[in-house]
Amino acid sequence: MTSSVRKTSFCFLALVLSMPLAAHADNEPVQVYAAASMTDAMDEAIRSYESDHDVDIVPIYASSSTLARQIANGAPADIYVSANEQWMDWLEKQNVPVDERVDLLRNRLVLIAPAAGDIADFTPGGDITIASRLGDGERLSVGETSHVPAGLYAKQALQSIGEWDALEPRLANGDNVRAAMALVERDEAPLGIVYETDAKASDRVREIGVFPDDSHDPITYPLAVVNPAPSDATDAFRQWLAGDDALAIFSRYGFTPVDAN
Repeated sequence: MTSSVRKTSFCFLALVLSMPLAAHADNEPVQVYAAASMTDAMDEAIRSYESDHDVDIVPIYASSSTLARQIANGAPADIYVSANEQWMDWLEKQNVPVDERVDLLRNRLVLIAPAAGDIADFTPGGDITIASRLGDGERLSVGETSHVPAGLYAKQALQSIGEWDALEPRLANGDNVRAAMALVERDEAPLGIVYETDAKASDRVREIGVFPDDSHDPITYPLAVVNPAPSDATDAFRQWLAGDDALAIFSRYGFTPVDAN
């Protein structure tokens, strides 16, 4: 075999061998790292999208802080949706590519109790205090107030209404907002602070009060592509998430599209 023939054969073989790899890369699932509070809404959004598109969307849910740290340490995320601006900003400072960033949704902060409980509705910051509704040894369930967005918002709200000093020693801190809600669902805590969308998602808790919007930073969910070489499927899903069909799904779960404010 001449050298030119060998060269041609080698190039053809290399091309053939590379084709399955390229096809595999094109069919890689899109990994979406999303705040735990988005679990139900994002699951439905993914089901809707996959029904019309030949792609696998793999969601990973946890506290926004946990997800951001995982991404910064090399986790193979394609899209990140945080429950606050702070952790998206932090990710940018770690030299992680944060592209096509957009503020997607808003939420509200509410006080919850077990569905079968007898605590009457009241407005946090009004004449009735949260502390007065806790019995001896009882705790208020919240997201971890040092880094979980729901906990950070809760701390701001409690400081704003003048109850932080009394309640800080009585907090039960969860790894994420769903963990905080679980304690109330199991009647292990008589009260908890979660997002309005979480309260709507569970039939084992009931919303008994809404924190004033000005008692904490706006609860904003930014969305961004965090893969430095996103696939076409990633770009397409990111665009869809910010479109009318996805926003209609999120709205049904209690989120408010930012553009609707």
